[in-house]
Amino acid sequence: MSSVLEQYYQCFNAGNYDGMLALLSDDVVHEPCQGAPRHGKALFRDFLQHMERCYREQVHAPCLLYSADGKRAAAEFLLTGTYLSTDSDLPPARGQTYRLRVGTFFELNAGQITRVSNHYNLQDWLRQIGA
Repeated sequence: MSSVLEQYYQCFNAGNYDGMLALLSDDVVHEPCQGAPRHGKALFRDFLQHMERCYREQVHAPCLLYSADGKRAAAEFLLTGTYLSTDSDLPPARGQTYRLRVGTFFELNAGQITRVSNHYNLQDWLRQIGA
């Protein structure tokens, strides 16, 4: 059986957002690279719907690390994507493609993800999309 994080990224790559949400606790905290944290599964669902509208992304070769007690974990991976639709105040989308090194930190409890903190180089992404 694969780990909760392996399942999370398998669901991500398949566009199975219901599968991703099933792995989260109801009170999950999502800490994006930019902006305020989101609290709760409903706001994480809204985030996923927004991302699906604006981006098409795939995670490649995630390296997963777990703390000895299994309560914290981290993932590092290459993210490839296409910028599909202009995202709020970001530069206009014209189908630009990008590749980013991403790090994500997790907290886990009773087999569920309770925190997701994403980190990437926004300036590199802006450069790649021609901002």
